[in-house]
Amino acid sequence: AMPLITDEKLTADVQAFIRQEAMHARAHGGAIQVYLKKRNLETDTITKKMDWLFTRLLADKPFGKAVPKALERRWLVLRLGLIATIEHMTCVLGTYALNNPNWEKAGADPVLLDLIRWHGAEEIEHRSVAFDLYKHLGGDYLSRYYLSLVAVPAIIGLWVDGAAHLMKQDERFKARKPGLLSPWMWAEWARISKTGMLPHPVWLAAQQLAFFSPWYDPASEGDTEAALAYLRNS
Repeated sequence: AMPLITDEKLTADVQAFIRQEAMHARAHGGAIQVYLKKRNLETDTITKKMDWLFTRLLADKPFGKAVPKALERRWLVLRLGLIATIEHMTCVLGTYALNNPNWEKAGADPVLLDLIRWHGAEEIEHRSVAFDLYKHLGGDYLSRYYLSLVAVPAIIGLWVDGAAHLMKQDERFKARKPGLLSPWMWAEWARISKTGMLPHPVWLAAQQLAFFSPWYDPASEGDTEAALAYLRNS
């Protein structure tokens, strides 16, 4: 999308977004290598699904097939709309992470807690970039509406599927056979949410409704100053 941007501030915002997400990716990769794999947790199954989604299905050439010239821009804008939807979802989670006092009360590891909140603050800080780019390149409300109907359940499903994959490797939960379609998995999420450790799945889904409004503006979501203050002190 970069060569198509005609606004200097948006260009700078997108460049900063790319740099931030590159650092973000290294942080995730480091956590996988340094923490999860050292504890014999297999994560390749999850990351392969993400690779397939973003480098095959949502690639410039989906499944290696060139998009017709007349549809190239439309395909680009559609993918930006998906990212804008996901960024709204991660902003909601970032706000939850930044404001949830229950993890300290439960005795959470302070380094891990700082990592989670740094992650949340980062999501709040750059929440507008993909949406602004989507609109700048001609993304409209109707497309945003149907993209949301696809992206919201898909992303929540991917999160649950990833959590289930890790839980299957935990002796405490193996017998429950955690999975995306397991009623126990969703019931357990709802049960844990009542302790204040996680957002309730219904609450999380309800937070996406704002994105369906024709007047939606990500600037009104989250608290930029609180996020920046956390990033400065993390």
